[in-house]
Amino acid sequence: MQITYGIFKAKVASQPALQSSPHGNATQYHLHTALDGSNGAGSDLWDSAVNVGTDDESDLLQYRLVSAYGHPIVQQLRALPPGFTELTGTDALPALDFLRCDVLTNTGSWQLSDVMDGSDTVEPAASLRQLLERAGTQNADVYAFGRTYTQNGAGIHDVHLNQGSTGSELSSNRIWQDGAVIVDFAGSGVSAYFTAFTQQLVPTDARGNPTTPSHPITDADVGSLVPQRVP
Repeated sequence: MQITYGIFKAKVASQPALQSSPHGNATQYHLHTALDGSNGAGSDLWDSAVNVGTDDESDLLQYRLVSAYGHPIVQQLRALPPGFTELTGTDALPALDFLRCDVLTNTGSWQLSDVMDGSDTVEPAASLRQLLERAGTQNADVYAFGRTYTQNGAGIHDVHLNQGSTGSELSSNRIWQDGAVIVDFAGSGVSAYFTAFTQQLVPTDARGNPTTPSHPITDADVGSLVPQRVP
């Protein structure tokens, strides 16, 4: 299965809107926001579909919403041109792998999402909506990490952990293709949003498939597969 992964650097061009889609026996919810990758010219509009949870208590979303994100990746991101930067096949930052790099260092603990009820007033939908609204008001740079799709135009989705899935989702597993949203308010700081579903299992092998034994991602798994330096 062909998968294109990368970063879309853009400005917020619409109000975030909650949408739902069927996913097996559950309903997944995303905040959809138009992003302008043309540095404000309005000629490179993409849809971003960012996961905020499900209505299935057995497959909730774990998330980290960081208000003061200080990882050095921010400097790499600032050097990128507006628009899409493809990172398919990249095995180093700025591609993301929650297990194989330190991008989640000092970002707190995983929080469990609310069961989605069709509104954007539950968490993390409420807080992410506020973050994206603020990004639009302050003309901040938004970096959406994920996979491309085409449905009534260009878009980016799978903005979550993209390894450790099982069953029918096994073919979508990849390492170094995890999704996230990072918002750069320049002099006012950097915020970040990271997610993983509780039914995604780690650790993973070189294909991104869960190994045996496996478990839902925990705080201890963050960066656990970073290669150890030999003295």
